[in-house]
Amino acid sequence: MEKPKVAFVCVHNSCRSQIAEALGKYLSSNVFESYSAGTETTPQINQDAVRLMKEMYQINMEETQYSKLLSEIPEVDIVITMGCNVKCPAIPCKYREDWGLNDPTGKNDAEFSKIIHSIHTKILELTEKIEKGELITESD
Repeated sequence: MEKPKVAFVCVHNSCRSQIAEALGKYLSSNVFESYSAGTETTPQINQDAVRLMKEMYQINMEETQYSKLLSEIPEVDIVITMGCNVKCPAIPCKYREDWGLNDPTGKNDAEFSKIIHSIHTKILELTEKIEKGELITESD
């Protein structure tokens, strides 16, 4: 079976969704493909997120990721919204989930780390659900 494609979606695609894409690739690339996108873009990924991901995981998100629009990613099987408190656009998918994460932008490193750890945990939970076949059924 082809690996499902997962889109992590947030308004600006600059912080939480970028962290989720990076951790999805780092932790679960053998189970699903990770993408992130938003309804708007920013000139660069949140620099606190970039710095902390380098410190915590030795991942440089700026090497392979950038802020992009929903129209720039392929069709996906799973959509994960980050909890933007805005109406997310309708994206065709087989499964949708909202993680309800607060935006750590402008907050201290402790708050950022807490969000990064939450995303890490949720990526592992998502991976387990996919592996168990709880989210996607093969189409006939």
